[in-house]
Amino acid sequence: MSKRGKLIVFSAPSGSGKTTIVRHLLSKEDLNLEFSISAASREPRGEEATGKDYYFMSTKEFKQHIKNDDFLEWEEVYRDNFYGTLKSEVDRIWAKGKNVIFDIDVVGGLRIKHKFPEETLAVFVKPPSVDELKRRLKERSTESEDKINMRIAKASVELATAPQFDTIIKNYDLDTAKEEAYRLVKDYVTK
Repeated sequence: MSKRGKLIVFSAPSGSGKTTIVRHLLSKEDLNLEFSISAASREPRGEEATGKDYYFMSTKEFKQHIKNDDFLEWEEVYRDNFYGTLKSEVDRIWAKGKNVIFDIDVVGGLRIKHKFPEETLAVFVKPPSVDELKRRLKERSTESEDKINMRIAKASVELATAPQFDTIIKNYDLDTAKEEAYRLVKDYVTK
């Protein structure tokens, strides 16, 4: 792997606001961040594009990458629905002299923290409540009721992992959460 920069992991249940917070941080040039694009074995949703939002691949391709040990971390999030971080993606960003920021599920986030404990700041974004999470997911209108219910069931398990992260940001007010995230990351990348 290339010269190591810092790794900043943002994890949370779907609908917690982590993607919005990560996008906000990426807009701050002083943080010297670049987004780690995850690999996913699912079809793009809405405006998502391969190489921008995810590296979309078939389940078969994903499993071949697992066999080749190409992933820093990976997870079968739902049956035959894989997500992971390619080692080459982190190398690509570090080679540019940048810090890597992840928008990643809790299992993947904790795996990165365990592999790189000295280089990683792991942040858990906590939603106001499970009911609010459900409301946000329904508002997105990108998934079926069944898929939303699966995400809500998973959220309860994910919320229980929050204490394993370095810090928790409570996203009750998005502007406040964004500002808190900025201060945290700024302190981390400048030390």
